Amino acid sequence: MTKPAVAVIGAGKVGSALAAALKKAGYPVAGVASRSKSSARKLGQRLKVKYTDDPVQVTSGAELVFITTPDREIKSTADNIASAGGFKHGQVVAHTSGSLSSLVLAAAREKGAAVAAFHPLQSFADIETAIANLPGSYFALEGEPEALKSLQPVLEDLQGRGVTISAEDKPMYHAAAVVASNYIVTIIHLAVDMLTRLGMEKKQAVEALLPLIQGTINNIKNQGATRALTGPVERGDTVTLKKHLKALDALEPVKQKVYKALGEMTVDIALKKGSISEEVSQKLINILEGIDND
Repeated sequence: MTKPAVAVIGAGKVGSALAAALKKAGYPVAGVASRSKSSARKLGQRLKVKYTDDPVQVTSGAELVFITTPDREIKSTADNIASAGGFKHGQVVAHTSGSLSSLVLAAAREKGAAVAAFHPLQSFADIETAIANLPGSYFALEGEPEALKSLQPVLEDLQGRGVTISAEDKPMYHAAAVVASNYIVTIIHLAVDMLTRLGMEKKQAVEALLPLIQGTINNIKNQGATRALTGPVERGDTVTLKKHLKALDALEPVKQKVYKALGEMTVDIALKKGSISEEVSQKLINILEGIDND
């Protein structure tokens, strides 16, 4: 079956990964566009396809249009393409934002296109890792039924798995992704900071933590998030917890708050796991909140 021609508007990490993956999957790429001529040229030359800083030059020849610009530019990009006659009846136009709904593509819909959001649940630190990580990822799908139906073969060709969510749930979905990706970086940054205070170099601290981090991820994969929990809270070890808090007096207040807040959430997980009793959980909470009476 002939695959539809694709245009990608936005030549950043996500756009580059998506364009490369689709071309590899056999989709004819009508072209790529970017506000930055150099970015468009780099991607276009890499894929040996047309490139431009004028999106209309590539959208007019495409059946599937992906807008992969930063979130703040998606609506204005769609509006500008629509006003210049770059959308047409029968097209599918999708953006790749995790937080925005397909409603920001109203200008494309007014021109007869079916619209959707097609967000890869993946971390893109740079273009090369983005290209490597995209296939096999989960994608959050939201939009008009016609558009979602057309995007299903794309999902399959990317070896992806899709989850359909409502427009209203996009912010919560994206917040979950931020917690799972961005805030893990923050937490590891905190752990590295704590180790460097002991005299370790940052690189050494990261190298020391990586096997622990990978082991934890493996445990989550094999046992689930609750059963994978280990550590002093999971054991109900009040003595160790008190020692932690005393040592953390050397940290800035916000870092102490992070440890305590995560500790309180961990108490709840330990309860769900069944490794501590209600009585022990309350003792742990009291210690974390600074109201320990022992």
